[in-house]
Amino acid sequence: MMPLTLAETGEEQIIRKVGGSQELKQHLGDMGVVPGGSITVVSTIGGNVIVRIKESRIAISKEMAQKIMI
Repeated sequence: MMPLTLAETGEEQIIRKVGGSQELKQHLGDMGVVPGGSITVVSTIGGNVIVRIKESRIAISKEMAQKIMI
């Protein structure tokens, strides 16, 4: 496992684990970031990571991305 921040841009990944506080897990879960789901890093801009989950694009902070293990 490795954090999402180390993923190659454009490669679909499977989410293995979501760490952090219960509030963070709930927030990410509400956006569709759940273990077993797929996630693709679209780009990294100024420390923020833009990801594609299902058919949506979401911007998350680098700190949040480090809690998502693939």
